[in-house]
Amino acid sequence: MNPNIEGKILIVDDDAGVLSAANLLLKRHFKQVDTEKNPLRIPYWVNSGGYDVILLDMNFTRDINSGKEGFEWLDKILDLDPTISVVLFTAYGDIEMAVRAIKLGAKDFVLKPWQNEKLVETLRNALQIAREAKVAKIKIPEGKTRKNSSPHSEHPFIGNSEPIQQILNTIERVAATDANILILGENGTGKDLVAKNIHQQSLRKDKPFVTVDLGAISESLFESELFGHVKGSFTDAKEDRIGKLEEADGGTIFLDEIGNISLPMQAKLLTVLQNRTITKVGSNKPKQIDVRLVCATNKAVYKMVADNHFRQDLLYRINTIEIQLPPLRERKEDIPLLADYFLHVYAKKYNRSVAALNSTVVKQIQKHQWPGNVRELQHAIERAVILSQSDTLQPEDFKGFRLANEDAHTMETLQLEEMEVLLIKKALQKHNGNITETARELGLTRASLYRRLEKYGI
Repeated sequence: MNPNIEGKILIVDDDAGVLSAANLLLKRHFKQVDTEKNPLRIPYWVNSGGYDVILLDMNFTRDINSGKEGFEWLDKILDLDPTISVVLFTAYGDIEMAVRAIKLGAKDFVLKPWQNEKLVETLRNALQIAREAKVAKIKIPEGKTRKNSSPHSEHPFIGNSEPIQQILNTIERVAATDANILILGENGTGKDLVAKNIHQQSLRKDKPFVTVDLGAISESLFESELFGHVKGSFTDAKEDRIGKLEEADGGTIFLDEIGNISLPMQAKLLTVLQNRTITKVGSNKPKQIDVRLVCATNKAVYKMVADNHFRQDLLYRINTIEIQLPPLRERKEDIPLLADYFLHVYAKKYNRSVAALNSTVVKQIQKHQWPGNVRELQHAIERAVILSQSDTLQPEDFKGFRLANEDAHTMETLQLEEMEVLLIKKALQKHNGNITETARELGLTRASLYRRLEKYGI
């Protein structure tokens, strides 16, 4: 029996005892075994871990034995990466639940308490299936799409809140069509990620995805940038150049900040979209193009139409389907998940040992209004990871970044917690990490001290 089988296994269960026992058994048989108590971190692990098999508990804290959460997470995992083999874990299994799990895409079903040899053999078989799926690059089955990730995205489109799930469902329904999409939302809400996800789930996913920042193009270069030009058409035209629309032929063109272009530029763009032809600057030969159009703006585009700053006929042309992205302050339940993802990204990038967020930090970031949305949160976490001197992000790591909207009671609580953290750290340092002596000086039992160490991530 080979104790070092190549393969990556992730165990997800809210029972620490189960995680410990399964990990102890499986790490003797597989190259890499990781464990996770919190199912909300599954998207992070899937998007960053490259796992072959996930051993997934069917029942977390929300319900007891219905298996509902297990089925929900099974579906999410397969949406994120359909080549992963999912084996479901439960103490309350029956034939009906097992059959349903297999129908929904699970590779097998294991009852607790497990038999060691049976569990290892089940995971070996699941690992082989995953390997074959990856080698064959199996296509995503009909009805299964990669909801939260894109190889072109700087980070996955993460969120479990109701508004985000509705947006992901909309993307899933419209991606396979060629309908024009208009994405609305404040700066930093992820409009570019939605555009990329639409392309990756479309029938054009193997064709180009071309982004054009219309807000950065001057009016004099608008036609050359979008339609292309021929050599000699103007002073600096030293050779023929294809425009962005031709570059995207067969694929998707993403026109970002479309609300920033002038009325004359809008008129030229509308003509091209209506006729589906372009004519390069300096040429009189029209060329047919085939592109999927996705546009985005942070402007109040309907007000712009009312004020005669944006053409109504162009708006009708670009918004067959409209997707409105909520600001981060309206989906605060997603903030810890996003922060955790960015923490691990930047800890890896900067080779830091930071692995978690202090509970006080989580409360603070959920109270903050984040006017810069996800992009602002991303930059705040990156800076904190760089400055942090421990393996857990602390409130002091965010100095220079003002977290707003904390009431007096919260501030008092934060001050008391920070003082307690300081006292514990000083006592630990004084006694060279000796838990018994530290607890005695602080007037705590060893168990109480351990609870505080865990609470504050010390």
